[in-house]
Amino acid sequence: MKILIAVFLLLLGIATENHAQTRSENLFYMVNTPESFESFKANAAQISIVCPQTFLVSKEGVLSGSVDPRVLALAKANHVKVMPLIVNSGFNQKLLHDIVSNPVARKRSIEMMLEYAKQYDLDGWQFDLEGLHISDMDNFTLYFKETADALHKADLQLSAALVHATENVGGPSAYHLFLYENWRAGYSLKELSEIGDFISIMTYDQHTRRTPPGPVASPEWMEKVIKHLLAQGVAPGKLSMGIPNYSVHWFTDYTEERGGFANGRSAKYPMVQHLLGQYNAVKQWHEKAQVNWAMWDNDGVFEYLFIEDARSLKPKLDVLKKYNLRGISVWVLGGEDPEFWGVLKKEVVKTIR
Repeated sequence: MKILIAVFLLLLGIATENHAQTRSENLFYMVNTPESFESFKANAAQISIVCPQTFLVSKEGVLSGSVDPRVLALAKANHVKVMPLIVNSGFNQKLLHDIVSNPVARKRSIEMMLEYAKQYDLDGWQFDLEGLHISDMDNFTLYFKETADALHKADLQLSAALVHATENVGGPSAYHLFLYENWRAGYSLKELSEIGDFISIMTYDQHTRRTPPGPVASPEWMEKVIKHLLAQGVAPGKLSMGIPNYSVHWFTDYTEERGGFANGRSAKYPMVQHLLGQYNAVKQWHEKAQVNWAMWDNDGVFEYLFIEDARSLKPKLDVLKKYNLRGISVWVLGGEDPEFWGVLKKEVVKTIR
């Protein structure tokens, strides 16, 4: 009898462990490039949702774009949901204001979302409407609710990709104030998470071309973002944590208009390998940031590279598991370290919701 009980408990433990593993929803963004398509084709079995960045919305609420029929076929064969992004071109703030403040434009765009969903047999949409000013919060929330109501009636999902935030104040510098008023504070985090099916928080771009060199997304900083959202009342099951699979290279740049200046650019993993080889640079592990990084001398001027690779992925997934979040939202297919997928498979199993 004791043996039977022990076997039962063992099986129960295995089942519980497997259930916990399968809770994560793996959302991946893709763009219309050969690298992005080939990555999706090779790794679709590990993806729950794919979000092609192929649709734009105009000032008048007109949607334009398409979905590659090969992506649709691969998604169907691998039980992957397709939820394209809706983007305001260039993340133009004035354009976004014109859309969300115009009831006619909002209605027109929603009708087109429904029409495109029928045309491509989509599972839903994700808003990637960035550059939202603090003064447009109410109109954006209303637009999101109007869209959610219409899509849910059609059995479609709606989510939003939202810029990271760590606090509800202007911050310690003019740069932080700029980010707060023009990129962060316009999103009513709790309300949007309750209206939509989930939100994807952009827990990346901790450092950018506008900042000094640093990690794209350190787990310590990511956790701070997650804790802020949870404190605002966002439920863990509604929160998909952003994961970057791109690196950033800081260098000196020049234009006739600006002269010389410090700049940064994202780098896919092949470019990371190319830069390390070109400058005979040795990558080092940054313990605080939990990423590899490198620095080299380019004719007397230091250049920096903060690297996202398979090793830096695991500590980020530890944050996901620590807070029992819905899943991950990864930007972007086609730029990743090839070893990325092995770590993901070991740490997180795809689920279908």
